[in-house]
Amino acid sequence: MVLKMSILVIGIILFVIIVLMLLIVGMYNSLIGSRNRVKNAWSQIDVQLNRRADLIPNLVETVKGYAKHEKTVFQDVTEARANLMNAKTVQQNAEANNILTDTLKSLFAVVENYPELKANENFLKLQGQLQETEDKIAYSRQFYNDTVLMYNNKIQMFPSSIIARQFNFTEAEFFEVEESARSVPKVEF
Repeated sequence: MVLKMSILVIGIILFVIIVLMLLIVGMYNSLIGSRNRVKNAWSQIDVQLNRRADLIPNLVETVKGYAKHEKTVFQDVTEARANLMNAKTVQQNAEANNILTDTLKSLFAVVENYPELKANENFLKLQGQLQETEDKIAYSRQFYNDTVLMYNNKIQMFPSSIIARQFNFTEAEFFEVEESARSVPKVEF
């Protein structure tokens, strides 16, 4: 009888240990999967940013033919593009991206002074591709931030926070825009 009770107790203890181990492995694998989804989402943003960076030289060359005296705008766009290509972290990338967006606004302001350029077929195609890429970048940023939110929640919520702390999982950075990009543009007629 005592032997049967000890075997039963040992069986229950083993069962509890196995269940706990499976829970720990499951939480760990879930954290790994979430971290990998964050990396994947970031790489999707990177793909779109590179696509935009590849379109910019063509756009600049097209505009240069019409607006030869607008040298500083072209230099600013080229410099901003180079900074974006050299950015390493999410924060550096966000800052470089915001600067590039501002310089592209300047470039399109120059375009407004050249009606024949606005009607140029090559320019229109490039502008359309750039707009499509900007839309993809916006979607990719949103997806990335959603993925970061889910990952960070897993890291912070009990009981997976215990596993995250034990295995040194760290929070991911959100892709944030500059304060100036959040302001409402002034429209005048």
